[in-house]
Amino acid sequence: MARSAGTERVKVVSSNRRARRNYTVVETVEAGLALLGSEVKSLRDGRLDLKDSYGLIKGGEAYLIGAYIAPYEFAREGGHEPERERKLLLHRREIDRIGGQLAEKGLTLVPLQVYFKDGKAKVELGLAKGKTSYDKRETIKERDHEREMDRAVSQARRRST
Repeated sequence: MARSAGTERVKVVSSNRRARRNYTVVETVEAGLALLGSEVKSLRDGRLDLKDSYGLIKGGEAYLIGAYIAPYEFAREGGHEPERERKLLLHRREIDRIGGQLAEKGLTLVPLQVYFKDGKAKVELGLAKGKTSYDKRETIKERDHEREMDRAVSQARRRST
């Protein structure tokens, strides 16, 4: 049965919450992942760790470095190497544009989350700039301030009704 346009099924496997805390994300890009069969099975079980992983462009190709996909226990002949470099599937224009931004602006390519979209493994990458400890404290202050304002508004609504 054909699906109507615009209906995408997305199942999030893992998200890198630490990346949003340590980096200011300037832009996001969606890329496909070139995986082995045992890696896909392990991803479907949710056995992925994005901690300390990053994107790299070398030789005109993009790679995901340091992502840990746990070995699939039922794989033949040992399965796959857990921390191997995985190729990111992007168009040539995107690779060139991202490579230019990484070189010029001093940005980093950080994986934000990995998910399955219509059965295909995708990674959301963020072009990010590192935060200093001062910036992190400012972000926390802003978040707390927003919470206090929301609380005050909700209390005022409760009193008026």
